[in-house]
Amino acid sequence: MSAVVSIAALLIGSGLLLLAGGLHGLLLPLAGLAQGFSDASLGLLGAGWALGYMGGCLGVPLIVKRVGHVRTFGALASLAGITVLLNLLFMDAIAWIFLRALTGFCFSGAAMIVESWLNERSTTETRGRIFGIYTMINLGATTCGQMLLTLGDPSGFFFFVLGSIIYSMSLLPTALSTAASPQPLTQARLNPKALWKNSPIAVVAVFMVGISNGTFGSLGAVYGRRIGLEVPDIAIMMSLALLAGALVQVPVGLLSDRLDRRLVLIGLAVSAMSLGSSLSVFGGVDTTITILLIAAFGGVVYSMYPVIVAHASDHAEPGDFLSISGGLLLIFGTGTMLGPLLASGLMTFTYPGALFQVTAAAHLTMLGFAIWRMNKRAAVKAEDKTDFVPVVSTAQITTPETVVLDPRSEVDETGGDI
Repeated sequence: MSAVVSIAALLIGSGLLLLAGGLHGLLLPLAGLAQGFSDASLGLLGAGWALGYMGGCLGVPLIVKRVGHVRTFGALASLAGITVLLNLLFMDAIAWIFLRALTGFCFSGAAMIVESWLNERSTTETRGRIFGIYTMINLGATTCGQMLLTLGDPSGFFFFVLGSIIYSMSLLPTALSTAASPQPLTQARLNPKALWKNSPIAVVAVFMVGISNGTFGSLGAVYGRRIGLEVPDIAIMMSLALLAGALVQVPVGLLSDRLDRRLVLIGLAVSAMSLGSSLSVFGGVDTTITILLIAAFGGVVYSMYPVIVAHASDHAEPGDFLSISGGLLLIFGTGTMLGPLLASGLMTFTYPGALFQVTAAAHLTMLGFAIWRMNKRAAVKAEDKTDFVPVVSTAQITTPETVVLDPRSEVDETGGDI
């Protein structure tokens, strides 16, 4: 408890940041639909966010080296709030795409700075608990941000202003905190050869899961609106999907610690394809059934990423967890950029359920490659496996600093690259 109290300001700041991010992320596609934006332009919003988010993960550490953590966090949080208001002033699809990319850059950088403070305050004894509390707070804040949209009409100005206010509020706890500035931020680097040598299935699977999760996270609300769901139903639907993803990780983690993790991935891929097919055909027939199917789909797809990271870490050499998981994060982010582009184009020329055809194609590719790899490499023995650690696999929550905070990591006290 004393460890939690000492970082309360940081946790509050992070919670407010994710609250604004959850609200803003669901607000834009719904408001864009109300303005008559095409599915293709809304898909570009998701791709722009992912591009900006990955740019922040790579670029913000360089900014922090120049001006420090507190100033950088204040600038990024303020700029994120400004972009929300600019969305309101410029109701134009092209402008929104660039603004969304800018928001992603600011958001990822601010999240990394908060996480670096948490890393500094964590010890070997408290790291696991702090990581768990941090994950729960961010998951709850993101969900609450989405659920705020049940209170009114997203096409008006209210939620844009509210999002900007919350972004501005997020800088207050860290600005007033007495916590010392931590070491330089960690910057992820991509080494495809090393990642492939460590685990080919992890490389392919994390890219495919990035396509699937990026597609669903960016265009799930568009799908819901196109099949006739009301805004409160869509907010509930997307929130339940995220919460289910966190809950399902408990049994999935237990299974993956006992069985070949590739078998667990195959089972998840089959489940996701079945649920996606049902939503593609029957989505919108009944609101309650659609919401429940979406929740189940979210539970499955959002539990894949931590299984992949755990499988990769099973094969990693001692001390390589940070570089392996950091590289997988960049591949995952690349997939989240590609998925919305593919799905939005297909939805434009066919029908809303085509979203789940894209996710099914990604899961089918992952399934086939996993089966092939099982014939090429023996399973890791249970006693040689690393521990499964739940991770919420959305591009709005995971950064290279999240990887460092992970209890499985070996902390580099001097900061640097992973």
